[in-house]
This record gives sequence, C-alpha cells and structure tokens, in this order.
Amino acid sequence: MQKLNQKYINSVVKKALDEDLRPRGDITTNLISFKNKKLKAKIIAKQNGVIAGLDFCKTAFKLIGRETVFIKKVSDGKKIRKNKVIAEIRARIKTILIAERTALNFLNHASGIATLTNQFVKKTSKKTKICCTRKTTPNLRALEKYAVKKGGGYNHRYNLSDEILIKDNHIIASNGLRELVKKALKTKKIVTVEIENINQLKQIMGLKFKRILFDNMNVSKLKKCLKLCKNRYQTEHSGNASLRNIKKISKTGINRISVGAITHSAKSFDSSLLIL
Repeated sequence: MQKLNQKYINSVVKKALDEDLRPRGDITTNLISFKNKKLKAKIIAKQNGVIAGLDFCKTAFKLIGRETVFIKKVSDGKKIRKNKVIAEIRARIKTILIAERTALNFLNHASGIATLTNQFVKKTSKKTKICCTRKTTPNLRALEKYAVKKGGGYNHRYNLSDEILIKDNHIIASNGLRELVKKALKTKKIVTVEIENINQLKQIMGLKFKRILFDNMNVSKLKKCLKLCKNRYQTEHSGNASLRNIKKISKTGINRISVGAITHSAKSFDSSLLIL
C-alpha cells in the first residue's frame, strides 16, 4: 500500500499545483501591487462534518511559499460544526491566492469522503465494519482510503496485489469456482470469494479460506446464506448499499459491508478561505 507520508503528499500536491499554474502562473495575482505583503487568512467550515486532508491542504501553501505558517484548529478525523475555523494561515498575499483553490480541493474532497463514511458508520452496528473499495479517483487512492479511515471506516485491499478476490468474471473465465478457490489457497494469500446465489455458496463450503462476499443480495437471501455459513467464514455484503438500507443490512449480522459510494460519490465538503 502507498504510504501516506510527506514525500507522497508533496508529489501529489505538486502535480495539482502544476495543473493549475502551467504555463504562465497566476496571471491574475500578478496584477496585485503588494502581493509580497504578509496577511492572515482563515479556512471556515460551511457545514457540519468530519475533517480529513489537512496535511495536503497545508502542503499546497508551503510549496508555493516557504514562509507559510499553517495552524490547524482541528485535526483529521475530528468532527467540526458549521462556521467553525478549520485552520489559520499566515503567508504572503500571493502564496494565499495562488495555493487557495488547490489546498481547498484536497481538504474538501477528503473531508467529503470522511463525512459520508461517518454517516454510514453511525447507521450500522458496532459488529459491522464499513469498508471502501477500489472505486477510487486515479492517483488519489491513498488519500481517499486515508479519508475513509478518518471517517471511521475500514480499508478493503489497496490494490490487485494485496489479496485474492475471486469475482464473477474470474469465475466465468475459469474452469469452475471450486477449482479456482483451491488454486487460490495455494498462494497463501488472503482469499475472498464473491458469490451471487446459494448454489455457488454450496460449491465452496468446506474449503478453508477467509471471507465470503455476498454480491447484490437482498436481505432475505443474505440471511439464508449467513445461516449456512455458521460463522465458518468472515462475511461481507457488496452492492447497492445506501444510507437508506445500510442499517437493515447490518442487522443481519454481516461482518463487513463494502460501499463504493463513500469514495466515488461523496459530495465535496463545503469550506471557504477568508483573508482577514
């Protein structure tokens, strides 16, 4: 898994700044006569939510102006109320104006994921984990999975190398589900098998692997499958989980629910920067 360290943060943020500044820089800020004057600014929350991505936000300002003093008023993973201050910045006018949008884009994107994840977590029992998927923004997976954790969720496998997840298309492309699972067990990797019906479940019962993923099952079928499993496997539900039905799914006793929406459909958190 990609480590969320300063080297990674610098790399990702630099690419975003380059996207905003090439080829001629900030031609609007260049019009200001006193752009080297130092000022203070505040980032204000415009909604309730959970904060994430502050180090990405800070790095955007620091890469533009080393003189930047970035003071966090809340830490990642903490809840914040509307109109409260998220952070204070002291820097030159040009640093604040150039970095503002990139900084807020990272903060608002990560905080939006953390906030939505937390809404799902609050609707489930303590025995059920809310997990993210690989449905992430290209090149931002580490940030998005980090934001999920800050919202109280859990990370699924990071990429295709981490664990074996046998899905429907793998089964179609192979010579049979049970034989494919047996091959997977020889790798000594964690094995998850996705099934769509009770017949598939019966084919793999007795094989010693870690997790069964029940794909797009209604609650009635899910309960029948869980009863057959008798706690011999870790269990997971995937497909069409929403804030409307997540509580009902959780009540079945399922161990995990994977929710692609917390990364691919999270609404951006609402915050703004005000120069004082």
